[in-house]
Amino acid sequence: MSNSQIRPFHLAFPVTSITKTINWYVQVLGCTIGRKSENWVDFNFFGHQISAHKVENKIKSSTTNPVDGHNIPSRHFGIILKMNQWDQLCDKLTNLNIHFIIEPNTRFKGEKGEQATFFIQDPSGNVLEFKTFKNDNMIFEHQ
Repeated sequence: MSNSQIRPFHLAFPVTSITKTINWYVQVLGCTIGRKSENWVDFNFFGHQISAHKVENKIKSSTTNPVDGHNIPSRHFGIILKMNQWDQLCDKLTNLNIHFIIEPNTRFKGEKGEQATFFIQDPSGNVLEFKTFKNDNMIFEHQ
C-alpha cells in the first residue's frame, strides 16, 4: 500500500487514570482530544486515533527483546516521524525532563533500515516508541 493510500489506524490501550492520561497526551505529546467519557478518551495521535480505556488493575510491564544492543519492550506503540519532527519532539521531551526508557539513539547505523529512535512511558506504564528513518524507503526493507 502506498503512503497516499494510508488510512488512519485505531489503537485502544489501557490506562489507570483518564485525567492523568489526558494531561500527559495533550501537554507532553501535543495530542488533541476527540470524544471522551469518564471511562475512555480518544486522541488525535499524529493523525491516527488512539483510545485510552480506564482499567482498575495496575498495568503489567512487558518483557523485552534484544535489538541492536538495547532491551526493547515487547509491548509498545508509536509513530514514524520525519527527522525534523523527531528532533523537535526529542528537544521538547528533554526540556520537560521526561524520562527516556531508551535514550535517543541510532539503530542499525550504516545498514538498511538505519533509524533514530527513543522510548518513553505514559503515566499508566504504556511504552511508546518514536522513530525516524534515514530513508523512508527503508521502513520495510529486510536486513
